[in-house]
Amino acid sequence: MTSKKVILAGSFGVGKTSLFNQFIYNKFDDKYLTTIGVKVNKKIVNIDGRELSILLWDIAGEVSQDKVPVTYFLGASGVIYVFDLSRPTTYKNIAEDIEYLKGILDGGVVRVVGNKKDLVSDEQLENIREQLDLPFDIATSAKTGENVEELFYDIGKALLD
Repeated sequence: MTSKKVILAGSFGVGKTSLFNQFIYNKFDDKYLTTIGVKVNKKIVNIDGRELSILLWDIAGEVSQDKVPVTYFLGASGVIYVFDLSRPTTYKNIAEDIEYLKGILDGGVVRVVGNKKDLVSDEQLENIREQLDLPFDIATSAKTGENVEELFYDIGKALLD
């Protein structure tokens, strides 16, 4: 079995922990608790007949080097960068953050995820896609579970290929 470390990164309050909990435990809690430091768990998934152990790191807060220790990224094969579709302030720095993350990962897989899809209409979602200078890979809702499994299947497939 292959094992890969994946980091959940992004601003405060975008739903990283909710995505983590939805993926690992199939549950959602609408109480907001700030992650302090890092929370780690793993889940074994089957991707096209191959088993992959995803070691998922839910890190606190921001992406920038002055807020998150670079050591958290050591050994990571992928990053899921999460922003909140309902809060434009969380997607102002996506291009810079992704550039920074790609520099740290050195060839690792990066997925950009707009979370809280349940809080925006399809029209708003299209407007957000048009506004961004960097396209995002998938829109999820940790609350409803929409596209959460698809997100992890997609990154898992990329990690195995």
